[in-house]
Amino acid sequence: MSGIEIKDLFDLSHTLATPLFEGKRYPWEVLKDIKAYILSLGPTLSPEEFDHPAEDIWIAKDAKVAPSACLNGPLIVDCGAELRHCCFVRGCAIVGKGAVVGNSVELKNCVLFDGVQVPHFNYVGDSVLGYKAHMGAGSVTSNVKSDKKNIVIHEGAGIETGLRKIGAMLGDNVEVGCNSVLNPGTVVGRNCIVYPTSCVRGVIPENHIYKEATRIEMRRQER
Repeated sequence: MSGIEIKDLFDLSHTLATPLFEGKRYPWEVLKDIKAYILSLGPTLSPEEFDHPAEDIWIAKDAKVAPSACLNGPLIVDCGAELRHCCFVRGCAIVGKGAVVGNSVELKNCVLFDGVQVPHFNYVGDSVLGYKAHMGAGSVTSNVKSDKKNIVIHEGAGIETGLRKIGAMLGDNVEVGCNSVLNPGTVVGRNCIVYPTSCVRGVIPENHIYKEATRIEMRRQER
């Protein structure tokens, strides 16, 4: 199926988690391995570049971390990232270079590529956010179905994931509008825009604008 594989969504040169994706086809396949990957990579990080302030936590020396941030491991925060006032990392998170995790944002079992911005009141759980993806204020990833059944990726005949928790897979340069909900197993292709207050499910092809379920339009490219 096109558009939902790792190679379709992400430039893997923009994350220190590149080896985590190797040998896998679909991005949600990394979710079960994030914790083990952090625990294996963390001890190998240069002490000249990374502090190790607590068990299973590694933070780049030039990252900015607000005193009010609550950080739980396993966690890696890469160079130049910013963790702002009252953000809450529940654990199993990789925060990329120059990424922003803002006020009252919660992270859990996720990979944020370099340059990702989740700056205001966002929940990102069991998700992968590609290079320079941005989630507007109040937008969240919903990672568990109401009936608690395993999640199916709704593309073609559907892909059975065998996982009960999957949030959203956002390709590189995706823009998600304020107060949107990305339902469990949502995949948004590269360079897409999601309108504010959207309720998104299924797969959105790259270079599209999601306005509502019946209005998904090609995105005009700037010359």
